Amino acid sequence: MQFDPNNKINKLCADGMNLEGEGKLEEASALFYQAWNEASNDVEKFTAAHYVARQQKSVADKLHWDRTALEFALKSRDENVEATYPSLYLNIAKCYEDLEDFPNAEINYKLALSFAGLLPDEGYGKMIKAGIRSGLERIEGKSA
Repeated sequence: MQFDPNNKINKLCADGMNLEGEGKLEEASALFYQAWNEASNDVEKFTAAHYVARQQKSVADKLHWDRTALEFALKSRDENVEATYPSLYLNIAKCYEDLEDFPNAEINYKLALSFAGLLPDEGYGKMIKAGIRSGLERIEGKSA
């Protein structure tokens, strides 16, 4: 997915990622929340929520923000955002797996897989597809 580098929300999130890379997690989190608070449309809300999710201390809080990101991604109806669906569902599935809610984990891993065709067949796309397959293998037989 390509982001407009001139968009204020994208800039805040990029700056937050740089701070994350420097180990300045609290400062990064503050920028991600600022982006959330200043986001003015569904794509911006999706973007900010996705980054806020990264900084959560509990799985339940991460799940909340991952689901929020997905909600705004789906509402946006933006073709550029559609390519993130597999990753978003993967993140949600992993949260459910970590919470030992295997039926919901399975549902979301399968949803991630259903959108895997939107991913490129290289680098990032292969990584997400591998994550989906690994998740489904880990929970096999646990959701019954």
